[in-house]
Amino acid sequence: MAKTGYGKRAVGDEVPHTDPDFAHLSPRDAEIATFVDHLEDGHAMGYKAIAAAHPRYGQQAVRVSLGRISLAGHLRWIKEHITVEDNSMRWVTRTYWSRIARSVEWWADFARERDGKDVSERYQSGLARTDEPMEPETSAAVEDRAAEEPSIAYLTLAELRAADRRMPLSDADCRALEPLAADWLSRGATPNDVIRALTDGLPPAVTNPGGLARKRLEDKLPPKKAKLRQKAARPARVTRVIMACGLCDADERTTEIVSGLCRECLAEIEAEGPVVVRGAVPETFLPGRRGGGVPGPRTEDLPEPSTESLPSRRTGTLPGADEVIDVTDRVDALRRAAGLR
Repeated sequence: MAKTGYGKRAVGDEVPHTDPDFAHLSPRDAEIATFVDHLEDGHAMGYKAIAAAHPRYGQQAVRVSLGRISLAGHLRWIKEHITVEDNSMRWVTRTYWSRIARSVEWWADFARERDGKDVSERYQSGLARTDEPMEPETSAAVEDRAAEEPSIAYLTLAELRAADRRMPLSDADCRALEPLAADWLSRGATPNDVIRALTDGLPPAVTNPGGLARKRLEDKLPPKKAKLRQKAARPARVTRVIMACGLCDADERTTEIVSGLCRECLAEIEAEGPVVVRGAVPETFLPGRRGGGVPGPRTEDLPEPSTESLPSRRTGTLPGADEVIDVTDRVDALRRAAGLR
């Protein structure tokens, strides 16, 4: 998970994942996009973190693919300037992920709508703060929920029967001793600590399990832990929003951002080869090796593609060619010439 304020955040208005979601991307880019799509919200989105978790591709391959995925409209990095009620301020970089390929105009509107958002209240792992304050639970709702679900203290005492047959506490015993067990847990003890304190060194026969458990819980009560002061949540709002480059962290204050990338990173991504689309096979780039692509063979070294129409295969035209070809045969020929399976 990313540190607070950073990490993956879904745009929030999408349907569940389906296989064709990234069919417009190259095989490698589609694989990495699917991998990112399945990450939890709040997961670190740096190319190094994703490469460390991905089983097939290294840092440079992931970096290039994230750039291409951004150009395709699935990914944006947005810096939000947060102003708190006490006039303290900070910048927070949020990584927004969209399963649907969005236009540049859509992302611009999305960023504009972030301005003025209330980001008060509770923190979440890997995220800055929830966009809207959560409604506090009423005392009646808390009591109803407590009545429905046994507490950890109660369940710990009920587990004694299985931990040691000499301590078969009844339901009445568990409810009577529940406050004492809860006191243990509030002081940092674990359920195993409670069970161990109540079962270690027992006599061969226990005639009053409830009384013995009460005495031990009272006599062996651990000391109180120092309470950490928790800062009260203060109202905070987004007061400025700017687009940032996800590959180098430059933003609109210092450079131009084009489809989620600065000019320098955009040139670097373009230098790696054209954005590969399924159904079109460029001569300069073939995916399939860890870390990136491999140079393709010269066209004159390849066998002539079959023009026979096969209903079970996709056909299309290559750039600059007028004839209809079998794309699958063409891909197989390119892979054989490049020494790939």
